[in-house]
Amino acid sequence: MPLASFRVALLLSLGLLSAAAAPRSFGQEVEDSIYGPLPVFEFHSGFWVNLHHFLYHEARAREAARESRGTGTKPAGPGLKQPPGSQPTLTPAEQRIWEEAIAYYVSSYAGKDLLVNTDLILLKDQLGDFEDCNELTGRKKPACDAGLPGNVGIILEAAAPIYRAHWWADHDRANRRWVVRVAPLVREQGVGLSERLADIYQSKWPKEKIRVEVCAFANSAGAYTTLDPLRVTIASTDPRNQGPEALEVLFHEASHDIARPVEAAITRECRQRDKPIPRDLWHALIFFTTGEVLRPIMQQAEQQNAPDDDLPPQRQTTATVPPGLSEKLSQRGWEEYSRLLAIYWQPYLDGKVTFEDAIARLVSAV
Repeated sequence: MPLASFRVALLLSLGLLSAAAAPRSFGQEVEDSIYGPLPVFEFHSGFWVNLHHFLYHEARAREAARESRGTGTKPAGPGLKQPPGSQPTLTPAEQRIWEEAIAYYVSSYAGKDLLVNTDLILLKDQLGDFEDCNELTGRKKPACDAGLPGNVGIILEAAAPIYRAHWWADHDRANRRWVVRVAPLVREQGVGLSERLADIYQSKWPKEKIRVEVCAFANSAGAYTTLDPLRVTIASTDPRNQGPEALEVLFHEASHDIARPVEAAITRECRQRDKPIPRDLWHALIFFTTGEVLRPIMQQAEQQNAPDDDLPPQRQTTATVPPGLSEKLSQRGWEEYSRLLAIYWQPYLDGKVTFEDAIARLVSAV
């Protein structure tokens, strides 16, 4: 069976993406699901990127289990939620190779952050670039030499047949189902949302579509973004990334790049006032802004799914933060930022003050 590095963006454009199809194979029939070319984002469910994140997830879970011994707590087990008895059983040879791969990830990567560690960022990008190759070391095909550091290429190649045999079909299917569900929202709302957010941040949306690596697992937040090149990684199985929330996550993550003028303005204003730069204020602002811009879409989705006599109330323009957005901010310890953004940033979103005045008043109040 050939390597199933399914290129979702291309197949969406060709109208060949199926919500329930297994990884592609020769002669395999798939049910057509036509959405047409998508704007703004380019989705990929790549074999190597998924294997990499799965091994990272398994290694982190292994470390968490080790650290929890003696505390009486049991960490959540890795892997997709599956019916009892469906957990794969590896042969002794497979188990040995798989354990070696996890051990390598434990020693090399488990203690590092996917979001900020340069080695992990470069590795993720390289694996994405070589998603159409069935090897990474170029032993059979020189063009498929990804130039990976250390022994990670050898480790991944050894683990690949095991992952493909026992996990990849389910992971790839989950990824493609997620894309099929979010595709209509991206097609209907993508251009307008990208233009609105770029206008708010006084920036420009990238001319090229933003590459989104759709994986069964991402990081602890369920999604993360790396820059230069701008790429988003999102977990298709994370409960926080489902339904209309998926659209919010996508645009929040993409905003990490286009919101650079906000971060620069906050830094500049703090220096002029001889104040320390408030940690994560810009990030809280991105959360707040994305939630506010997508609010009409989220409300419409809620209204469509709610009984006629139980419609959610329309948002009123006040210096308060809606409960859902407030909860997301408070989970990160940004309650005070949340309050200040509602007072000083919301008027800018409502067109009542300028960008410069909003930033100045926000920084002054921090």
